[in-house]
Amino acid sequence: MDALDGNAAAGQLMEVFGYEVTTAVGTCASCGAVARVAECAVYLRAPGTVVRCRSCQSILMVLTPIRELTCVDLGGLTDLRPE
Repeated sequence: MDALDGNAAAGQLMEVFGYEVTTAVGTCASCGAVARVAECAVYLRAPGTVVRCRSCQSILMVLTPIRELTCVDLGGLTDLRPE
């Protein structure tokens, strides 16, 4: 499966957060790397959308649509702030 950049998840993230999250800066809980969401690796064909750290490949976010809701796991981030 080929990784896309964070912009591939822009629509889903906008629906959940209500603002342009791809320009936000996050910190990986695993390795401490700091990067914009747009720079992360995104996999769309997994069960849901998986966003991974480009430095260590740890999972930062998972967005899974269930019925009319999108469930979001941000457990791989210690920080996510708008820029």
